[in-house]
Amino acid sequence: MKRFTFLISLALASLAASAQVTVSEPWVRATVPQQKATGAFMKLQSTQDAKLISAKSPAAGIVEVHEMAMEGGVMKMRAVDGLALPMGKAVELKPGGYHVMLMDLKSQVARRLSRHVDGPQVSSERWRRSGPDAHI
Repeated sequence: MKRFTFLISLALASLAASAQVTVSEPWVRATVPQQKATGAFMKLQSTQDAKLISAKSPAAGIVEVHEMAMEGGVMKMRAVDGLALPMGKAVELKPGGYHVMLMDLKSQVARRLSRHVDGPQVSSERWRRSGPDAHI
């Protein structure tokens, strides 16, 4: 079976140069053939107040941080400029809430991707400082 490694890179702005953000329980929803979008979900926790400002992936042409919220009795999804990561508090990106939207997919995600399964994986690392922004 061909192994497929799915890499999501996230960027954040931090008030403190020493902020470390931990990514846990990452997963990506599987798609059907010809589907061009899916969501990526995870938990993020920062050692300092920080803000998730962008995401990117080689598997998608467009990657945005989105939120789903009720407006006038209708569930709406929209891109957000940033997502606050309060110091010491886990922020969950999950279906029906904040998530990373992967659009213009390069290929089908044949099954749910998680670093907890043998085969497809979501890779995550600790945050590295690079000027005022940080990247995974």
